[in-house]
Amino acid sequence: MADIFWNWGSESKVHWKAWLTLCLPTVKGGLGFRRLKEYNLTLLAKQASRVSLGRGGILNEVLDQKYFLGSTFFEARLGSSPSLTWRSIWDARDLLAAGIRWKVGNGRSITVLGYPWLPAPRLSSLLPPFFSPE
Repeated sequence: MADIFWNWGSESKVHWKAWLTLCLPTVKGGLGFRRLKEYNLTLLAKQASRVSLGRGGILNEVLDQKYFLGSTFFEARLGSSPSLTWRSIWDARDLLAAGIRWKVGNGRSITVLGYPWLPAPRLSSLLPPFFSPE
């Protein structure tokens, strides 16, 4: 991206400022440019939020039928040959999961043994096989 600002011809030019400096806010001496990779990931996390809440419109219907039919968005797998759209949204899933909280409600849709409640291994992996929830 820095080449766009410093390299307008066929010849190579000197980059007078580091790209990370240009991305700083103007009050800190930068030009306020956005880091495109992080900005793209943020927009993908927003779309992932819409899909996980069922507000993604036709995209939500297609992804639901193809990739997470019978499960939730966060339980879905990437699959063997995912589309570019699904792979991109799936990559933003961890960013989204880091910033959300659950509202338990009546508790019917929560699997106590299956979800990672603590930063340790899942409870189901600590129990003997005859306690398996399946």
